[in-house]
Amino acid sequence: MRMDKFTSKFQVALADAQSLAIGRDNQFIEPVHVMKALIDQAGGTTHYLLTQAGINAAVLRTKLDKAIESLPQVQGVEGEVHLSNDLTKLLNIMDKHAQQRKDAFIASELFILAALEDKGILGKIMKDAGANKKSIEQAIESVRGGQKVGDPNAEEQR
Repeated sequence: MRMDKFTSKFQVALADAQSLAIGRDNQFIEPVHVMKALIDQAGGTTHYLLTQAGINAAVLRTKLDKAIESLPQVQGVEGEVHLSNDLTKLLNIMDKHAQQRKDAFIASELFILAALEDKGILGKIMKDAGANKKSIEQAIESVRGGQKVGDPNAEEQR
């Protein structure tokens, strides 16, 4: 996975997720770390997009916090954190969605769409929060205004 294919906002979210995992002594950056980082991101569109899709972002944030608290913690490997297999799969799904949409860069909103395909904790949390593919796709179209993602700073320009 080429990190330079992600929009700058999503790259920041990945860095924030890494910081969150390190702060919680988690060995792996999991999808729940990334979703939490996206929801909390200043100037990001994720919170708005979730609201547009009929999902209560505050409830989702609470469920994400509980999921993160339940992740295994490790001691003695300070600062050593890796992408989990589940997160790698979701990043690949995002790439596929971007290619299908003919986007030049992979934007944050595609993580939400990919999360619905997650077979783990995040997928369950999303479904429990009322997320479904149709409402997420409609919200993405609303946020994008019919535009493709052709610039790494596309999310800042919305």
